[in-house]
Amino acid sequence: MQKNVDYLHEPPTAGIDKRIEPAADLRIHARPKRSDWLWYGLLVVAIGLFYVFVVDNPRWEWSVVASYLFNKRVLAGLANTLILTALASVLGLFLGAVVAACRMADNPVLRGAAYVYIWIIRATPTLAMLLFLFFLSALVPRLYLPVPFLHVNLFDIDTTKVISRFSAAIIGLALYLGGHSAEIFRSGIASVDKGQREACKAMGMSDLRMMWHVVVPQAVRVIIPPLANDLITMFKNTSLASVIGYVELLTSVQLIYSTNFETIPLLTVACLWYLFLTSLAMYGQSVLERRFGKGVQP
Repeated sequence: MQKNVDYLHEPPTAGIDKRIEPAADLRIHARPKRSDWLWYGLLVVAIGLFYVFVVDNPRWEWSVVASYLFNKRVLAGLANTLILTALASVLGLFLGAVVAACRMADNPVLRGAAYVYIWIIRATPTLAMLLFLFFLSALVPRLYLPVPFLHVNLFDIDTTKVISRFSAAIIGLALYLGGHSAEIFRSGIASVDKGQREACKAMGMSDLRMMWHVVVPQAVRVIIPPLANDLITMFKNTSLASVIGYVELLTSVQLIYSTNFETIPLLTVACLWYLFLTSLAMYGQSVLERRFGKGVQP
């Protein structure tokens, strides 16, 4: 009788072999396909062509590339590129958040103004925007703010003193990023189920607490990939500032090869720096995606 009692109290997993792994840890591996060997072969061919046309091609002049990679003028242009990217990104993201809030507002005037802004930014090439801002003094020679009925101005300043090459580049790139990031923010917030916001309202949460603790943490996971892509694109678009005379990375190498005629090696120097910094940004994007994707990804 004692044996039967012990059997009844025996845990249900007592007869299961402990060496058997739980189903959650088992992985299903796809069966190799015959076509995979074709892709492996094409990969070998691509590596061979890369070696022949890039690594072993003397016309690339890799020794010249190495000598100019950390040149003072190149590094100064790179620093200008990073400063321009940082300032334009901060201003553009702030502008995008404001425009996205207006786009989702109940007020039709705010919604209409945000829609018109996004429409203009999407329709205007970034290069044309930079040129338009740089030559703004031809349209508005002076910037002033009049006080109605008093015939005085709160400020009155020459446009050329405000719109320099640097400020025109920052404003133009920030306007571009603001228009694109606004739609990214809006789509990310719209991806959160409306029922969660209604539940927050039913619990008495304020709009600020609801956005900060419930909506934004879920929206960030959707926002990160397209927003990171836009930031990387804007980093590369800093090269467009060369058209208004701002000396950034690409302009620096152009000024150098205009005197020594080493065009290909110096363009390679610029591309290597763009490739390196873009790779760092992509790595940061993957880290953020893993951080905010916890509990969602399988």
